[in-house]
Amino acid sequence: MRWAPPRWTGTLAVRAAAFITVMCCALAALLGVLVHVSVTDQTVGQAREAALARLVRATEAYEAGDALGPGAAVDPPGLPGELRELAASGRRGTMVAEHRGRPTVWAAAPADGGRVLAVAVDHSQGERTIDGLDRAIVWSSALAIGATLLVGAFAVTRVTRRLHATARVARRISAGDLDARVDDPRAKDPTRPQDEVASVAVALDSMAASLQGRLLAERRFTADVAHELRTPLTGLHAAAELLPPGRPTELVRDRVAALRTLTEDLLEISRLDSGRERLETAPEELGALARRVVRGSGTDTRVEVVRDARVETDRRRLERVLGNLVANAHRHGRPPVVVTVDGPVITVRDHGDGYPAYLPAHGPQRFRTEGGATGHGLGLTIARGQAEVLGARLAFANPPDGGAQATLTLPDRP
Repeated sequence: MRWAPPRWTGTLAVRAAAFITVMCCALAALLGVLVHVSVTDQTVGQAREAALARLVRATEAYEAGDALGPGAAVDPPGLPGELRELAASGRRGTMVAEHRGRPTVWAAAPADGGRVLAVAVDHSQGERTIDGLDRAIVWSSALAIGATLLVGAFAVTRVTRRLHATARVARRISAGDLDARVDDPRAKDPTRPQDEVASVAVALDSMAASLQGRLLAERRFTADVAHELRTPLTGLHAAAELLPPGRPTELVRDRVAALRTLTEDLLEISRLDSGRERLETAPEELGALARRVVRGSGTDTRVEVVRDARVETDRRRLERVLGNLVANAHRHGRPPVVVTVDGPVITVRDHGDGYPAYLPAHGPQRFRTEGGATGHGLGLTIARGQAEVLGARLAFANPPDGGAQATLTLPDRP
């Protein structure tokens, strides 16, 4: 697998990178402080010992009346006041201080007559050693943090990439693509250790396979039932036509017609569910098509063409969508029912009580009706399915001023 640069768009990746950076900085700072303190103590300690040794030799020379040697003097002018007071009280001591712009280690001891014998040792080399060490600690820490961050980013990116792939498959399954699978390579190889991401991928694939099996069984059952009902319903319809005229005959014919309509709707839904529907496209004038649908519905529906459009679409399927929307508006709404054509957007609006609350949010659901409405709840389901085959988007809404409005947005393919 070719490595790609990390994409810092996921919250998990950002948090992991921030955590790694903070921990590396804290560790580098702690180690740097420990090394700095240790080396500084050692370097200053050696300088203090050297100054005390030179002070001992200068004391011996002072008592013998000889020359004190380089850096040694009685009551030198640059001696720090604290160290001078310490030596004047009869004790020896050392101190690091600035002298003539250079770091200096002072060692002082009492002399006769209340005077102070002091030795100054140049500590510039030691300070340069400590400064160089500090710079080395900073640069090495920065390199270590950068390397650790890159390695951590690579590791986290591999995990987040697999999580993103799993999320994409989950969204495809939610959208109806039941053939989508994660197929995580780690889950396929039993010799590799299985991490949590692989477990989630396996669980998602198993869920999708189980869901696909159940839905296929349901679709197969629906199609089989609809097919089996067609033959006896055809005979029942023929028999009903032979009955003598009268109210009972009208009721029988009405129920037989309703059963035939339900059977045909179930067959159409099973075909839509199969996902094997194919378009037969041709150029169509949407204004003329809407008027043709309204005339065929036999209803008092007004057609308004704001902006006509000529699109490449499947006429039969589009007529089926608009016919179902118009029929639903008259069956469950109140007049006036208006069909508006505005370019590739067609709206069907009634002035009734509006759609049930669940429908604009979740879309039509089979065999679900509310408020004592008649029908089987399949008309809008078929309209949504045919719209998806057309590549169109069908949305339902309840306008603020009342009524129900279905909006069909066709793909703008001139």
